[in-house]
Amino acid sequence: MLVVIANHIPPAVRGRMKLWFVEPKPNVFISGINDSVADSVVDYLFSHCPMSSGLIIFQKQKRAPGFKIRSSGVTDREIINFNGLQLILENPDDVL
Repeated sequence: MLVVIANHIPPAVRGRMKLWFVEPKPNVFISGINDSVADSVVDYLFSHCPMSSGLIIFQKQKRAPGFKIRSSGVTDREIINFNGLQLILENPDDVL
């Protein structure tokens, strides 16, 4: 499974994404493609989307916790590593 959340995706890339993904909300894409195709799609996104796209990608993996998070560009959220677990930090000011 692959979930892509973006601030903005160029129209040509967005059209291509609609071949494999469902877009339940603007710039939120979900697909159940297999792992090898998912890697190709992620590489395509990273090479064809500008930094202003603000991508956050959740990709299934076989080891715990079952997913990995990748990002590109400026996003509203920060990905942190807590004891080997990737987490999304929503409000950095609220951290103790």
